[in-house]
Amino acid sequence: MAGLSKKGRELLTRSLSGALIVIAILGGVSYGGWLWGVMVTLVGVISLDEFYQLAAKRLKISKGIGLIFGAAILMAVGLGHVESHVILVSLALAFIAVLSIEMLRRQYSGISTAIENGAGTLAGLVFVVLPWSFSVILRGGPYGKVLLLSVFLCTWACDVSAYVVGTLWGRHKLCDNISPNKTWEGFCSGVAGSFLMAAAIAYVRSFPPLPLLIVGLICGIAGQMGDLCESILKREASVKDTGKILPGHGGMLDRFDSVLISLTLVYFVFEVAWR
Repeated sequence: MAGLSKKGRELLTRSLSGALIVIAILGGVSYGGWLWGVMVTLVGVISLDEFYQLAAKRLKISKGIGLIFGAAILMAVGLGHVESHVILVSLALAFIAVLSIEMLRRQYSGISTAIENGAGTLAGLVFVVLPWSFSVILRGGPYGKVLLLSVFLCTWACDVSAYVVGTLWGRHKLCDNISPNKTWEGFCSGVAGSFLMAAAIAYVRSFPPLPLLIVGLICGIAGQMGDLCESILKREASVKDTGKILPGHGGMLDRFDSVLISLTLVYFVFEVAWR
């Protein structure tokens, strides 16, 4: 690496780091069970911590309460099939815990931030923890392995297609006040790349195409929405990356922002609406 330029070293680091992430995720999804549960818990808790660091730049957040409940939800889901109402009750209890802390603060200091604290703490659980919980529940279903592999592969295909086409031929800005480099050309190519990946997976695995094509469409659109959602959070917090844990990629939230909305919608389609 000594003979490489700084840009070349950064690209190599990013590529190697990205390859390891892909191998880890595909291996975890393929194996499933406790391994996927442990991976999801680690990624989810780290991502939640990064979210709270962003939120803390604008709001008063009970980070400890959020992390405790987030880890508890992810571990409970990872260890077994937890009913959805248990997760909902956990969210309610987290909000009650935050309000209790704020009541004590108000009583003894005369100052409280119950509205922003409750909203910010719950926002992290909803935006980060719930989607990763859905991924574990999806994996436990009869076709969960194929669906979950499709979510990640389609998301990555979308990212690569959007980046390449947007960089080379992008002219029309998509959301320049949020992410100046994103273009409509890149967006459309991302949707196409995700859709084609879904078709390829269905063909290779001899799987009925309709469910996977739906996954491809969701990931092509929602994946890019997830990236924009995280971008607006970083802009409001005035930071470039959510963390430094992944060389060349930033934080966990930076790397997996694209799958958060996709996992939620895929879970809704196949575990709620489809049934």
